[in-house]
Amino acid sequence: MNAQSNNRNRTAIFLDRDGTLIEDVGFLSDVKGIKVFPDTIGALQKLQKNHLLFVVTNQCGVDDGLLTMDDVRRINAELAKILSEQNIRIQEWYVCPHGKHRNCSCRKPQTAFLEQAVASYGIDLSGSYAIGDHPHDATYGASLGVRGVYLLTGHGRRHRGELPAGKPVFQTIGEAAEWIAP
Repeated sequence: MNAQSNNRNRTAIFLDRDGTLIEDVGFLSDVKGIKVFPDTIGALQKLQKNHLLFVVTNQCGVDDGLLTMDDVRRINAELAKILSEQNIRIQEWYVCPHGKHRNCSCRKPQTAFLEQAVASYGIDLSGSYAIGDHPHDATYGASLGVRGVYLLTGHGRRHRGELPAGKPVFQTIGEAAEWIAP
């Protein structure tokens, strides 16, 4: 059975990486710089009981020459290993390496990766959530029915004033997970 038929009508959680799952330390290129937030593991274990997990991350540092796609792949692989050791499975790691000026379809708030997840995994977006610490993390899937959740970790406090009214706001991913899956 392929992934699409096996997961048809499953819901998903689309997670930002930096500032959401791990501390945002800028353009992370060394695995030694990975610092998982204290409640990330428990939150993801809870969320994956009823949702497929995806990471969707903008990594404009690649376009700016501050890190390479190999750096991003190494960080993602190490984080995937850390999560896997806790029985957490990320279905896909979607990475946009482009700067804002590129106007590409994969950079949040664009929805190319959400559409790709639907095509590959048969995701029901109307029961899915996008979680992150930037306003675009909490709004990028709204046009497709994804509910956005905003965190005050990472850049969250700094950009909260840019968040449209009505979006749920939580201190941490752990609080968000309790709200999504009580």
